[in-house]
Amino acid sequence: MAHVLVLNAGSSSLKFGLFDAGADPQALATGLVDRIGGAARLGLRNAAGERMLDLDLPPEQARDHHGALHAALAEIEARFPDAQVVAVGHRIVHGGRDFADPVELTPDVITRLQRLVPFAPLHQPHNLAGVQAAMAEFPQARQVACFDTAFHRAHPFVNDTFALPRAYYDKGVRRYGFHGLSYDYISGALRQMAPTLHAGRVVVAHLGNGASMCGMLAGRSLASTMGFSALDGLPMGTRSGQLDPGVLLYLMEQEGMSAPEISDLLYRQSGLLGLSGISHDMRTLEASGDPRARQAIDYFTFRIRRELGGLAAALDGLDAVVFTGGIGENSAHIRHEVCTGMGWIGIEIDEEANARNETVISSDFSRVRVLVIPTNEELVIARAAARAGE
Repeated sequence: MAHVLVLNAGSSSLKFGLFDAGADPQALATGLVDRIGGAARLGLRNAAGERMLDLDLPPEQARDHHGALHAALAEIEARFPDAQVVAVGHRIVHGGRDFADPVELTPDVITRLQRLVPFAPLHQPHNLAGVQAAMAEFPQARQVACFDTAFHRAHPFVNDTFALPRAYYDKGVRRYGFHGLSYDYISGALRQMAPTLHAGRVVVAHLGNGASMCGMLAGRSLASTMGFSALDGLPMGTRSGQLDPGVLLYLMEQEGMSAPEISDLLYRQSGLLGLSGISHDMRTLEASGDPRARQAIDYFTFRIRRELGGLAAALDGLDAVVFTGGIGENSAHIRHEVCTGMGWIGIEIDEEANARNETVISSDFSRVRVLVIPTNEELVIARAAARAGE
């Protein structure tokens, strides 16, 4: 039987899965390597969601995505030695102006994607390293790229541009938006479970170590909090989020910082980690009694509320809010903090439903429906990879 392997490298995680290659791919096993670069842990679950494996990775494999990938592939091969991988689907964060649909990875395509590394330095190198490793491991398989930017490529001009000289827009300096595979899945899930809401005005909050929000109209992206790079918008685990460009000028002129030093500051030392001085992980911050952890959480939820108001304005109103991503799906506290005080926009949550992580957490009196829907980027990728051979 033919199979599809999916690789989804995040900034501090690697999700992976083995699917059958049918018309509607079904997962045989899915896994996650979490907290890469620290106390990394590898988990593997079967098709029923039951735990097959849960172990700490040794330091040499926990250090980076390369080691995490090899550990994941070893576990898949050990449990499915007869798997015939005919296609490998890859999450590629940045597709630039040219790639708005899944595409088979050829040497030319890979070269063009390597040119986009400066646009997404925290992700694109890991994505492309996964491509090279998969090509070496499965040389006969189709390698298919699925892009996080593709879902946002139909933005209207006002949501796609910066107020810079037009020549820069023509060169590709524009708002790309990210987390598109997650938003694509949520759009499809809403179409199935709540078609009326899907047809309306929805803000989806993808909250994790990387975080963004998307305003959808009739299931299509109209506006996103992320822009030219994956730095914009919400504060994240180690990324700054929205920042006055004047700060960058100050860092260069007054602090004498180089471009690589500023890049390291904004991508790896800021966000929740920088604000708290404790951790980039929301689970650690929520468990901490340190007031700096509380302040970091407060800033995170404040920015979500602020962006929610802006996206509602872009959509000319609001019918639903969807929480997804690792934090959005699992942290009742963060959802409570975001929704508290948002009655003016029509949001009122049912605290008991929220505490139970139910799908609908809005109260019966809320004008805006509030839902929690687990995302499944891997399934979106598996479907695209399976279709590539048709």
